[in-house]
Amino acid sequence: MTRRVVVVNAGVSAASSTRLLAEQLAGSVDAAVSARGEQVQIDYVDVASLARDLATAVTSGVLSTQVRAAHDLVADADGLIVATPVFAASYSGIFKMFFDTLDPDSITGVPVLAAATAGTPRHSLVIDHAIRPLLAYLRADVLPTGTFAATDDFGSAELRGRISRAGAELAHRLVSDGAVAGFGGPTESAPPRRSGHSTDLGPVTDFASLLQGHTGQA
Repeated sequence: MTRRVVVVNAGVSAASSTRLLAEQLAGSVDAAVSARGEQVQIDYVDVASLARDLATAVTSGVLSTQVRAAHDLVADADGLIVATPVFAASYSGIFKMFFDTLDPDSITGVPVLAAATAGTPRHSLVIDHAIRPLLAYLRADVLPTGTFAATDDFGSAELRGRISRAGAELAHRLVSDGAVAGFGGPTESAPPRRSGHSTDLGPVTDFASLLQGHTGQA
């Protein structure tokens, strides 16, 4: 079974660090899903190309064909990777406009990896104070590991480790429903009892009996 992951990239240029981080996360998810015996299809929504149409949608409520197609792609996704550069200590305006115009029910329960880039590590909390609350408002399943990358982080072992961990988390969500045997999906049956051991704890003593004779004094 092939899962679909959609990458919402708010980088402002084709060769942006945000796009680079999003591609590395997508590669990590692909590798982790493949290791579980499944396949994943990666699609990209480059929000910068929709900037004018998104501004029109926000001010008029009219969605262009391109914006509708991007929204439909997101709504059909099994999982999302969202990545934005940091502007004025928060997500970019076009990133917010994309989610402002999205149907509020489109990503309910969908697992999402959140990522952000900036020129300095001083913005490293942007995922928790800005991006995560936005996605939580839309009732998405925001995964524990957020991936922030400052300019100097690229190529470092620490960033590679975060990318690998985040990719594994999304891969686990994608294959957990009907997971491949041996790769850790939900357990369908309770573990067998060990011989000679019982889970019967016997009768429970009620509170009145436990407190009998207690005067209330400390």
